Amino acid sequence: MPSKAEGPRARKVPQRPGDRIFAGASTGAGVLILVVLAGVAAFLLVEAWPALVAPAEDIPGGEGLAVYIWPLLFGTLLSAVFALLIAAPLAVAIALFVTYYAPRRVAQVLGYVIDLLAAVPSIVYGLWGFNQLAPLTVEPTSWLAEHLGFIPFFAGPPSATGRTMLVAILVLAVMILPIITAVVREAFLQTPRLHEEAALALGATRWEMIRMAVLPFGRSSIIGASMLGLGRALGETMAVAIVLSVSGGVTFNLISTGNPGTIAANLALQFPESTGLSVNTLIASGLVLFALTLIVNMAARAVIERRKEFSGAN
Repeated sequence: MPSKAEGPRARKVPQRPGDRIFAGASTGAGVLILVVLAGVAAFLLVEAWPALVAPAEDIPGGEGLAVYIWPLLFGTLLSAVFALLIAAPLAVAIALFVTYYAPRRVAQVLGYVIDLLAAVPSIVYGLWGFNQLAPLTVEPTSWLAEHLGFIPFFAGPPSATGRTMLVAILVLAVMILPIITAVVREAFLQTPRLHEEAALALGATRWEMIRMAVLPFGRSSIIGASMLGLGRALGETMAVAIVLSVSGGVTFNLISTGNPGTIAANLALQFPESTGLSVNTLIASGLVLFALTLIVNMAARAVIERRKEFSGAN
C-alpha cells in the first residue's frame, strides 16, 4: 500500500471569479483602512511638530504645550468616562427588556426608536441640553451642593445657568445610549436558543437564565459596544461646545461654573480664529485625542480577546 505521503495530492477547489473579486475587494478595503489611518497619524504629527518643539512661552497661555493640553485631556476623560458609567448599565437593561421582557409589538417599536435615536445629529442633542436640560438642573444641583457638598463632585457653588460638566455628561450619556443598546440587543438576540431552553428546563427563572446563559454569551459584545460608545463620547464636539461653559482648569466639581473643556470642543471653538503656531497647538491636541482613542480601541480589543473563550464570541 502506498504511504499517505506518496498518495495523490488533494486537488485545490478552483475559486469562482466572484469569490476572487470579493476576496480581493475585502483585502483591499482592509489595507485601505490601515493606509488612511497611517496617513491621518502622519498628517497630525507633521502639523503638530512646530508646537512640539516650540518654546513654552510661544504656546498659547505661555506655560508650555503640556500645561495647555492637560486640562483639555482631563475634561475629555472626565466627561466620557462618567457618561459611559451612566449609559452602559442602562443600555444593557434596556436591551434585556426589549429582548426578553417586552411584548413582541412593543419590542419592535422600541427597536425602531433606538435605531432612530442613534442617527440623531449631535447638534440636536446639544440644543436640547442647552435649552431644556440645563435649566432643569439648576435646582437639583443647588440641593446637591447644600446636602452633598462634602463630595468633591458636588462641592459647588452651583451654576446659575446649568451649563455645567454634569449636563455635558448627561447629554453624552443620552447620545451614546442608543448606540450601545442597539449593539448589545443584537448580541442578545444571537444567544443560542438551546442554551436558554436548557437553563429553563433545569428550573431556572427567567432572570437566572439571563444571568447564566445570555450575559456570558454577550459579554464580549457588551465590552465592544461600551468601547464604541466611549469613542463617540471622547470625540464629541458640537454637543459639548453648545452645552458646556468652559473656564479652564482641572477640577472634579461637576456642578460649578468652573468647568474644564474637552479637546474636541476646544478644536471646534478655537480653530476658526487661530493662526500660525496656535493652529499647530490645536493640531497637537488633536494628535493627543487620536492617540487616546487608538489606545482605548486597542485596550478594548485586548479585553475582548481575553474574554473570548469564556463567552459567545467564539
